[in-house]
Amino acid sequence: VCMETRSCPEHGWLYPEEIKEGRCTRCEAVAVAGRNEKMSKSKKNVIDPDGLIQRYGADTARMFTLFAAPPEKDLEWNDQGVEGCYRFLNRVWRLVYDNLATIEEAGDVDVATLQPAARDLRRQVHRTIKKVTEDIDGSFHFNTAIAAVMELVNGLSAAPDKEAAPEVLREGIETVVRLLSPFVPHLCEELWQNLGYEDCLEESGWPVWDEEALVADTLLIVVQVNGKVRGKVTVPADADKDAVEAAALADDNVARFIEDKTVRKVIVVPGRLVNVVVG
Repeated sequence: VCMETRSCPEHGWLYPEEIKEGRCTRCEAVAVAGRNEKMSKSKKNVIDPDGLIQRYGADTARMFTLFAAPPEKDLEWNDQGVEGCYRFLNRVWRLVYDNLATIEEAGDVDVATLQPAARDLRRQVHRTIKKVTEDIDGSFHFNTAIAAVMELVNGLSAAPDKEAAPEVLREGIETVVRLLSPFVPHLCEELWQNLGYEDCLEESGWPVWDEEALVADTLLIVVQVNGKVRGKVTVPADADKDAVEAAALADDNVARFIEDKTVRKVIVVPGRLVNVVVG
């Protein structure tokens, strides 16, 4: 764990708490900023964990440490990063409490009755379960696992009509709490109890993704003309090559760039892009 060093011309290395408004608290000389170096008591570039826990809580300290960098790289200590983790955990808290009334009586998810928006949201939930599970089990990349949960929280918060599919919303919120529990156990245990469960969160087990939920109904295909992006089209997930090519050529913006030109070749990369070569 690395942190910027600070020193005083008269008193040498300074602890962070010995600096106020950029000056040494003992002589008021300007504190000189040094290199980012591995935390050590000798250079006083250390953070008192007791003060951090008192201000933000143990969960915030745990989360930032795990989120700031992958395990194979140095962690650059950043106070703004700690603040960001603290704000995110407050968002998670509000996400649960602001939707308790909506999800209180929600039952099991009936996939057959879901509208497209709810189906897309559930797909994000199960993709997140898969991503976090693989990041933790396979490579110990806790930072990318936490980032995936952050994206899911954004998706749940931005859901346009939360009351239309409360069962999907409940599944998503419970998934957030369960996936975050290894990183922020105290907060998640409290939220789990407030979701109506009497048993502790650890006894609920780890969530399992549904392979069928991962399959998209439609795909967004990027359309290029001579290698430059000129449009995007949405096609059914099971559309064949000819259908994808036809949709790409029919796009209004793409049509402008191929008008009065000879289409020499259309390259279709399944599920990703179409490149129209004109001359």
